[in-house]
Amino acid sequence: MTDPKYVLLLALVAVTIGFTYVWVTAVRRAHGSFTFPAARQLLVGAVTNFFDTLGIGSFAPTTAWFRFTRSVPDEKIPGTLNVGHTLPTIAQALIYIQIVEVEFTTMAVLILAAVVGSWTGAGFVVRWPRRRIQWGMGIALLVAAVLFLMRNLDLGPGGGTALELRGTLLGIGIVGNFVLGALMTLGIGLYAPCLIMISLLGMNPIAAFPIMMGSCAFLMPIASLRFIRVDRYEIRSAVGLAVGGIPAVLLAAYIVKSLPLTALRWLVMIVVLYAAITMLRAAARAEPESDTAGPPTNE
Repeated sequence: MTDPKYVLLLALVAVTIGFTYVWVTAVRRAHGSFTFPAARQLLVGAVTNFFDTLGIGSFAPTTAWFRFTRSVPDEKIPGTLNVGHTLPTIAQALIYIQIVEVEFTTMAVLILAAVVGSWTGAGFVVRWPRRRIQWGMGIALLVAAVLFLMRNLDLGPGGGTALELRGTLLGIGIVGNFVLGALMTLGIGLYAPCLIMISLLGMNPIAAFPIMMGSCAFLMPIASLRFIRVDRYEIRSAVGLAVGGIPAVLLAAYIVKSLPLTALRWLVMIVVLYAAITMLRAAARAEPESDTAGPPTNE
């Protein structure tokens, strides 16, 4: 009998092909062709996805870089994160779904909940004006900084030994992953909060890896379609994240595998906290009337 995980992997391959086709087609229609990213954009993609594979996360550090360099307008950061990190995240999922054991039904329904949440969340975010996105991402970055602090101080739950969820616990997991999927579209990475949720529900924390990576791998292409449709992302930066990120994922997963990351997490926490403060200050200084202005659409 075929392992149901392979059905999931085949579905992920199909989603990858579909996402890539839609993205390339949309760029050619709107801009004529892809403009190859600069070296620094490739480097950002490589560094953030390398450490993402090892458990640091990619959304918060990438957002901080965009803020420091002012290379991506604030209102386009959520779309750039989702579109650009999609293919490297899929590469991670293809690796970890195969090598980490977790009960299939639990993994599948939590992934589906995250996908539905991301589609719902992206429908709101693509229509939000710049100031509202600044507030949302500023709060998201503060949450990320707190999660880094908890991780560094080992304040998170220890978890249990279960590899599946049943009954009420499964229902809580579904609702939780739906919310986390929706928040992904604002730039709150799913990895850390998903790991905490899985541990609180009594599962083995290792089981969170295929769940969180699978959730992101399926939800990010779906959410990204909304950002691509209204051209609400920065193309060269997104391509840099994707092209630089994929080989970095393979390097981290198959060659490096693990590193002492505590010092790096402290540094990332400080950087993310600073980015959160600057984002919230920008939102506070913005004119209230900007909340009435919606994004450009192709509808």
